[in-house]
Amino acid sequence: MTVEAGRAGATRTVTTLVVGLLLAPTTDTRAETITVLSSNGFKAVLQELAPQFEKTSGHEVAIKYSVSAELKKRIDSGEPFDLVIVTPAQIDDLIKSGRVAANSRAPLARSGMALAMRKGAAKPDVGTVEALRATLIASRSIAFAKEGAGGAFFDALVKRLGLVEQLTPKFKPTVTGDQVSQSVANGDAELGVLPVSEILPVPGVEVAGRFPADVQGYAIMVAGVSAAAAHGAAARSLIQFLTSPTALPVIEKKGMEKVK
Repeated sequence: MTVEAGRAGATRTVTTLVVGLLLAPTTDTRAETITVLSSNGFKAVLQELAPQFEKTSGHEVAIKYSVSAELKKRIDSGEPFDLVIVTPAQIDDLIKSGRVAANSRAPLARSGMALAMRKGAAKPDVGTVEALRATLIASRSIAFAKEGAGGAFFDALVKRLGLVEQLTPKFKPTVTGDQVSQSVANGDAELGVLPVSEILPVPGVEVAGRFPADVQGYAIMVAGVSAAAAHGAAARSLIQFLTSPTALPVIEKKGMEKVK
């Protein structure tokens, strides 16, 4: 074999290998599983948007839901995560303790507070503060998640309205917003206090009315990346997706709005 022939054969071999690699199925070696701890207030949004993100990014999203206060306790106890979605006060506490990277803090959306009722029941009048007072006083029972955003809002509102003594006997505190919805759906509680985003997706329950503007409150959802995230870059790309124009129609459909 001549030197030229040997070189030509080697060139053909290299060319064949390159073409083979180009035509072979590709796998994204950068694909990662993002561990997310999310407040129930953002659950309905994530259930629709997470699969969209997975499809476009190639990453997987593993989500655990609970009330924000419970999630913060778990993080403080050392539970690993890449991304957390909780209320502003809790994300700020996590930043102060060094568990969340300060430069990753990102407001996602907010949902106004509302009264939940059993589907098909007569809707009460909550159009004004005085009408709301009368409705609360006339109600048989009121459920709320004692450590959730709705519970914190309602506790402050009852004090503001001067109704602590009248309403406390009617209270049915629960641990989670899901339990509030179930209590209302089962008829154990006549009314429930929840963000709109936690009422809309629940079968058997509907929005009785939003709280009047003068006393309205919001469950604000803020995201942050763990300072010790195993997949920090992927978690940040998820935040970018959740704050993009693509996400807004889903956010609004689920009873939320951009943070103003």
